[in-house]
Amino acid sequence: MITIGKLSKRTGCNIETIRYYERIGILLKPLRSEGGTRLYNREQIKRLVFVRRSRELGFSLEEIRTLLRLVDDKKTTCQKIKTMAERHLQDIEKKIADLQRLQKTLDDISSQCSGGFVPDCPIIDTLFTENISSDKQEPIIS
Repeated sequence: MITIGKLSKRTGCNIETIRYYERIGILLKPLRSEGGTRLYNREQIKRLVFVRRSRELGFSLEEIRTLLRLVDDKKTTCQKIKTMAERHLQDIEKKIADLQRLQKTLDDISSQCSGGFVPDCPIIDTLFTENISSDKQEPIIS
């Protein structure tokens, strides 16, 4: 059994985050010592590591909650978890594509800027257009 401070150091998870996970039910409430100190066992440590790693991989708290339900259900197949992971991977691939389009757009409009005055700034002009990803850029208001 370890205290919340030691749990925080061991897992790299902030103490307030651990308390938050307890409040929302992602982590079970720990036992308490006679003095009221939270005491965590090996299973709670493993569960927190699971949550932290899942967050690092971009899973939402609701997705983590679902994953934990699947883990807790001893009859769950790996296929269900694989399906969730593949769906998450598709979301990540979409975000990467969106970020690459954003990078290209910002690179394109930045390269048009000569550093002149704001009224003639191509970056500002582009931001005032309705669709910055199309070839033909039209102002929102004529």
